[in-house]
Amino acid sequence: MKKLIKRVINLLGWDIHVLTPASNPSVQLLAALSQVQSNLVFDIGANIGQFAQELRSAGFRGKIISFEPLSIEHEKLCKAARKDAAWWVHPRAAVGDHDGKIEINIAANSVSSSVLPMLDSHLSAALDSSYVAVESTPLIQLDSVAAQYLDNTSQPFIKIDTQGFEWQVLDGAADTLKRAQGVLLELSLVPLYDGQRLWREMIDRMEAEGFTLWSIHQSFIDLHTGQSLQVDAIFLRQYALK
Repeated sequence: MKKLIKRVINLLGWDIHVLTPASNPSVQLLAALSQVQSNLVFDIGANIGQFAQELRSAGFRGKIISFEPLSIEHEKLCKAARKDAAWWVHPRAAVGDHDGKIEINIAANSVSSSVLPMLDSHLSAALDSSYVAVESTPLIQLDSVAAQYLDNTSQPFIKIDTQGFEWQVLDGAADTLKRAQGVLLELSLVPLYDGQRLWREMIDRMEAEGFTLWSIHQSFIDLHTGQSLQVDAIFLRQYALK
């Protein structure tokens, strides 16, 4: 019966896979969190909560603290987190290297929105990523707010998906980073946003901070050429690895 069901699903153009760290990025992330015993995730660049929901579906039961700068997306994020007592949404703000205000460019597809100007290399690979509006948002450092979510038992993990603004987020998280057991970063292999740091610099910085590169997954591919443009990289604290 199982073979028949699998054959029918294959005929429809689908396939069935057992969820393992090798087949599913969320399951691999859960394995990484378990490896370093992280029980709290700072979800920076949460959009409408996709990352947190995938992490919950994979089995993570620790605290999730989400940050999102866009008004409409922040409202949807709050709604998504409402029934989860261990998922908190910080008041609307972008996360960066100082406290103040900043303008963020809103992309048509929402997820490509960034503080930085978008380059043609990004736009040509994803036509629905063009900027359609600009919105002012509060800007905070993670170090300015992290303490309100941490206690003596917290083993934090930091996820950063800020479309080229990752370096600035790290600049504003120096103290929190010292406590972090791991970091998930979106790394650009080619310039996609004006002024962003690329993958080599990011990896060198994380290694200097005491982390080791633990895994890489493709995240953004130019469907016209097949070129990989961005990857998601998990870095884990070297001394915490078993």
